[in-house]
Amino acid sequence: MGLRYLTSGESHGKCLTAILEGLPAGVPVTKKEVDVELARRQHTFGRGARQQYIENDAVEFVSGLRFGQTLGSPITLTVENKDWVHWEKIMSVEADAFDEKYSLVRPRPGHADLAGVLKFNRRDTRDILERASARETAARTAVGAVCRKFLSLFDIHIYSWVLEIGGVKSKRPPLPAAEIHAQAEESPVRCADAQATKKMMAAIQVAKRAGDTLGGLYEVVATGLPVGLGSHIQWDLKLDGLLAQALMSIQAHKSVEVGDGLHLASVKGSKAHDEIFYDMDKGFFRKTNHAGGIEGGMTNGEPVVLRATFKPLASLGRPLHSVHIKTKEEIKAEIVRSDVAPVAAAAVIGEAVTAITLAQVFLSKFGGDSIRETRDNFDRYQAAVRNF
Repeated sequence: MGLRYLTSGESHGKCLTAILEGLPAGVPVTKKEVDVELARRQHTFGRGARQQYIENDAVEFVSGLRFGQTLGSPITLTVENKDWVHWEKIMSVEADAFDEKYSLVRPRPGHADLAGVLKFNRRDTRDILERASARETAARTAVGAVCRKFLSLFDIHIYSWVLEIGGVKSKRPPLPAAEIHAQAEESPVRCADAQATKKMMAAIQVAKRAGDTLGGLYEVVATGLPVGLGSHIQWDLKLDGLLAQALMSIQAHKSVEVGDGLHLASVKGSKAHDEIFYDMDKGFFRKTNHAGGIEGGMTNGEPVVLRATFKPLASLGRPLHSVHIKTKEEIKAEIVRSDVAPVAAAAVIGEAVTAITLAQVFLSKFGGDSIRETRDNFDRYQAAVRNF
């Protein structure tokens, strides 16, 4: 059985729920470790009032964990909506609770609203936007926190930082990933460039006053990965494809790069690939990482480097032109409470889905019903690679 997960719940529903199945028994996990990741997702500059003041996300483990260790059975996690008391009637499951005044009928350009009501034959865009909302990523962040704890047992770590917000670009310091990440954690927008941080925050303030939103670009780096995760055998086993899908599945994401990505379109082959070297201590290694740690759909032993583009959110304080879904009259789109530029939060979510995907391919290769069995399989493989 492979590692898999599902999430459920609506943006303003009672809670979000996730079920994670396939993690070996014996992985040490604490509520605090997951709550730290949930807080990192919430409390960044550019987020809206709900994330900063109303919500204070915390996980509850409902199953699959006992005395701080996984049992090997499905893990159920919930994240409560602390503002549920104000939404209980609007989001009621009872048929007689319906009230027309709560219906939303002005779809937002760039959101799932219109496509969703047409696909599912609904007359209220809330039936779509509640699940389409990025609020769902709180559940994925919780799942990702569990997966990254599992990966850390094998010295695999995942980092991220913001490269651009609203056209303000940062300079990436020539430091190890862990150090760049640490610097980014000190920034309100999770940018390791202090000067760019100030400009990004100023741009966010201007956009907020104008009732507008901003997009951006962030980078995720995973270190410590063994050679051979993923496979060249079939299209749906290639790791770069799986990671791209994971990142593109995050709301408001529009592109993903691996390694040098778009830059490779403008260079020659002699400058695009990473020459191979060998050392008795290190084994096979590269001095560059244009490939972003993935060749032929498999990890090559170098850090996996990913970049993702986050578009400006579709919920605007000064809404765009739209059409009333019932009367068909021209009208402005709904004004729905939203963030201005949650790029920093998106980077944290990017870490989470990267952790989930890497845990999936890791367990696909090494398996194990217990963490001891997985460790034994991993150690034997690593020894075989070293002695190749």
